[in-house]
Amino acid sequence: MEKITDKIAALPNDANYFSLEFFPPKTQIGFSNLQTRLERMSCALRPLFVTVTWGAGGCTSSRSLELAEICQRQLGLTTCLHLTCTNMKRKVVYEALEEAKVLGVRNILALRGDPPREEEYRLEDEKDEGNDEDDSNEDFTWAIDLVKYIRRVHGDYFCIGVAGYPEGHADQSHPTDQDPSHDLPYLVDKTKAGADFIMTQLFYDVEAYLKYEKMLREHESGVFAQIPIIPGLMPLQSYEILMRTTKLAHAKVPLELLHKLQGVKGDDEAVKQVGVEAIHDVVESIREVKAKGPRGFHFFTLNLEKAVSSLLERCNLIPPDPDDNNISAIDDVSILVNGDNAHHRALSSTSSSAAAQLTTNSHRSSSPARLIPPNSNPLSREATWDDYPNGRFGDARSPAFNPPLTYSPTSLTVSPAQALSLWNTPTTLEEITHLFTCHLAGQNPKQLPWSESATLSPETALITSQLTQLTRRKGYWTIASQPAVDGLPSTHSVHGWGPPGGFVFQKAFVEFFVPASTFNTTLQPHLDRLRKEGEISYYAGNAAGAFQSSESSDAVHAVTWGSFAGKEIATATMVEEVSFRAWVEEAFEIWGEWARCVGEAARRGRAQKARESRDFLRRIGKDVWLVNVIGHGYREGGRLWEVLMETVG
Repeated sequence: MEKITDKIAALPNDANYFSLEFFPPKTQIGFSNLQTRLERMSCALRPLFVTVTWGAGGCTSSRSLELAEICQRQLGLTTCLHLTCTNMKRKVVYEALEEAKVLGVRNILALRGDPPREEEYRLEDEKDEGNDEDDSNEDFTWAIDLVKYIRRVHGDYFCIGVAGYPEGHADQSHPTDQDPSHDLPYLVDKTKAGADFIMTQLFYDVEAYLKYEKMLREHESGVFAQIPIIPGLMPLQSYEILMRTTKLAHAKVPLELLHKLQGVKGDDEAVKQVGVEAIHDVVESIREVKAKGPRGFHFFTLNLEKAVSSLLERCNLIPPDPDDNNISAIDDVSILVNGDNAHHRALSSTSSSAAAQLTTNSHRSSSPARLIPPNSNPLSREATWDDYPNGRFGDARSPAFNPPLTYSPTSLTVSPAQALSLWNTPTTLEEITHLFTCHLAGQNPKQLPWSESATLSPETALITSQLTQLTRRKGYWTIASQPAVDGLPSTHSVHGWGPPGGFVFQKAFVEFFVPASTFNTTLQPHLDRLRKEGEISYYAGNAAGAFQSSESSDAVHAVTWGSFAGKEIATATMVEEVSFRAWVEEAFEIWGEWARCVGEAARRGRAQKARESRDFLRRIGKDVWLVNVIGHGYREGGRLWEVLMETVG
């Protein structure tokens, strides 16, 4: 039950240390497999401490506490629990801290999280439903409120960390003005209020970080003179995940690194290698600057092993094994498959890329290089069975399935003001259909609630006409899709991925929302007939938890795969029941988030319109079904679109 600052103070002044961040997986199987992974990583890598994110990406707080218990109690790892205060009632904060004490967790990373959306969302005549007037969330608007509360209630029991922003903090997804000096007064206040260490936002611009650290150390207040400042670094997993993460974190990618990645962005393995060297250079540059005590580095793992272990080895950060056991020689790993332990054979179906995170009507990745060659890293090949970022079309057994890339407890990636600007206040089905068709046409809105990208993928351009027909004529609001591909070169400018010399394949699929009346009376019977003929497979779910499928619960559909010389067949994208169910829950949460966002209109003098739109969006979110249809005829490129259009009246 050690404090982080005590462990740092016990190190020699010239020592280096590192910490690792994990998030609670979204599926129970993934959670079970993460426990095995944590055991392996804790033995092989020996971090000074680990951190556990709080409810990130829609995860519940109970799972965060469960993961913290595994780390602290079962594995004996010094654990730091993230606590995001915005939107948090006093009771929730109180109970979380009390539970942390019971678990032996003595370290808290106090974060603000998203802006105070409950207040942003609420209309003037609406009450905070179901809440005790004596248990407001207004006590915790800023991270400093949480720091003060912890110190007031718990004294010095907890070691408290706070966030630092080397490139400046921005509340909006499209910042116009970021400057670390603007944040400085707030960081001074948080430190004076009782913060014990500073952990930074991820960055890749080492000059920005060094300038930031110097500014803190030399600040006239003197509060940063001795406090540990731990830089946050994220190993590169794929080009797509780098682009998405840096956008969400408002972090710059140095041009030199960007140019190196441009040439290999279709090959995730090559991206990883470039990333190891790039972050190694960042670490070495920071090491060259004399520190106020031991130098620490914090790594955002995304619950994956290979990239971070390769990087730690490359940087010589792994401390000696006190027992001198060859923990790294792990050749036989059991993973949980459908709730049962099963030996995982040499990889034949790896996981989806970062771009598999849902982007509107776009193939999950233009570069899902899913090849894991034998390696000499501290962790064996078997330990990296899912060693690519898992999007929502990845392997639901993976601890890294559908990773959150921000600490946001909400699903939308834009503020209420931005949501209003993008999507206005629709009150009819026709208005929503218009939003989707305009988006497909490349017009505004450039981004929909279920997407994080402001642009459609190049693949989508090949099927835009088919998607537009489904949307206009059928009323299917398409949010994800890909065309069929039959053995194109892995170097193809649009469809290619993986190393040169390979061939890639895709089944067409499409995912869309459809009104319940249409699904029940017309669409589902048609899909059932097509399934009997072997044309398609489908999954469907709604906000109430109802689920329909043409498949058995253990069916797994590879929809993107590749063949490469000297390698097993690599499966980049898959669709299965467990991952689809997990996505359904999140997808319908987004309807609710969108509905709440229209409260912004009330502050602009449109209260009645905001109320009508909110009620409408809530009704629609409860009514529609989310349907995923896979066309098995990948050698017949247009077949899926033909059979889906057959039911159009």
